[in-house]
Amino acid sequence: MEFFKIRKDIPFMRHALVFNVISLLTFLLAIFFLATRGLNFGVDFTGGTVLEINYQQAADLQKIRGQLEASGYRDVSVQNFGTSRDVLIRLPAKGEKAEGATISDNVMRVLQADIPDAQLRRTEFVGPQVGQELVESGVYALLLVSFGIVMYLWMRFEWKFGLSAIIANMHDVVIILGFFAFFQWDFSLTVLAAVLAILGYSVNESVVVFDRIRENFRKMRTASTPEVIDNAITSTMSRTIITHGCTQLAVLSMLIFGGETLHYFALALTIGILFGIYSSVLVASPLVMWMGVTRADLVPVKKEEVEDNMP
Repeated sequence: MEFFKIRKDIPFMRHALVFNVISLLTFLLAIFFLATRGLNFGVDFTGGTVLEINYQQAADLQKIRGQLEASGYRDVSVQNFGTSRDVLIRLPAKGEKAEGATISDNVMRVLQADIPDAQLRRTEFVGPQVGQELVESGVYALLLVSFGIVMYLWMRFEWKFGLSAIIANMHDVVIILGFFAFFQWDFSLTVLAAVLAILGYSVNESVVVFDRIRENFRKMRTASTPEVIDNAITSTMSRTIITHGCTQLAVLSMLIFGGETLHYFALALTIGILFGIYSSVLVASPLVMWMGVTRADLVPVKKEEVEDNMP
């Protein structure tokens, strides 16, 4: 299905160097912010206390957040949990041994001073050691997914495609992390899940373009490699607009209506979708071209043709 039929190929590869310089600068800026500011890890990674509180009526999250901040609790995360009457409060660890045992009592005293019918449903304490293990597990997950992507594309296409795709995907991941480091947004397990989802989403777009490139090498026998790639990208643009546009509508609804629970998850997906499109078209494809991919790499030479060319 093509709602956006483009009859003339857009010369993307003619401007590939310019776009790749922009990508490189953006990538280096992201690394700079990661190195200088670092990620603002949430309670899932740093350790802290999680409280689930139930109210008889819909809870005023802004008021609860203000009460806790006025009582000296900083960097507090307050969000609805399930219903508008259930509230999930996350408090970062402060290094006190007794904190895990006493903090729930202190928080409930603050909240019940205003609304006496507030009830504590559960309390969980996440130690820093558990948080460190989650960080390590997240890094291993990224490495494992990246390795799997390279092997998949290597077997399906050719090693040049696998290498180009993983460079483009790492470009997306680092830029997402760079945004979170620059703005010091809360980096939690849900954001990590979004980053892993973007890896798969981005490689799917790359596979679609690469598959069309391989098909074009069979059909466009007299065309040059840049012309083959330009045609592949242009012919898949209708599909890209439709699929990514529909996905972004769903993500945008989470970003606007999902509340604090889904805010950073949806934000990471939004950044990842936009840069995933960009990297598949203007990072991975030019890298394949500069690595010298040819028709011979993708289209096996028939036995009859070899015999005809023999003296």
